[in-house]
Amino acid sequence: MAEEKLTYEQARDELADVVRRLEAGGLTLEESLSLWERGEKLATTCEEWLEGARARLAAALTKPAEGEEPPSNGTPF
Repeated sequence: MAEEKLTYEQARDELADVVRRLEAGGLTLEESLSLWERGEKLATTCEEWLEGARARLAAALTKPAEGEEPPSNGTPF
């Protein structure tokens, strides 16, 4: 079965729910392990979204604005 692609917000909210359920306790060992594994996958999804956002931000910050020329040698003069 293919893993569904969640938005960052969906993954974050589900991860918060997983943490809440694990902290509440009262689960069997198997239930706890299953939730932990789901939480790990959700955390990875969130990290991937955040890394993508960081890369997009870095690219936007280094790209010259429309009509601007990039600096030729890194000096302002």
